[in-house]
Amino acid sequence: MDNFTFFAPLYFAFGKGSQKKIGSLVRRFGGTKVLLHYGSGSVKQNGVYDAAVQSPRESGLTSIELGGVQPNPRSSLDQGIGVCRAKNIDFVLAIGGGSVINSAKAIAAGVVYEGDFWDFSRKGKL
Repeated sequence: MDNFTFFAPLYFAFGKGSQKKIGSLVRRFGGTKVLLHYGSGSVKQNGVYDAAVQSPRESGLTSIELGGVQPNPRSSLDQGIGVCRAKNIDFVLAIGGGSVINSAKAIAAGVVYEGDFWDFSRKGKL
């Protein structure tokens, strides 16, 4: 295996009104182009989506949406990695629960990995 370093900071903001702080939090961590990554339904039903989309705009950030994450996501990973690379996304924001968070982490790792992301799950590949 080749030597490498890996730094994967995570910042969780939970609670009522947290979605209104997205723009300032993204800026705090140096983001300028954001992938808004969310699930398939509840984020729009509970009103979080509208504020989550509005906050980056109000902070002067560019955002791209990738919604529809399903439990144990697979298909959205390759799509997310491709979108981030093509649009020079520098910040991946998970809006939702476990599957969305896991998918967002995988996309962020996959963007900077030069090989096939699925190498990480293939036994004996890494």
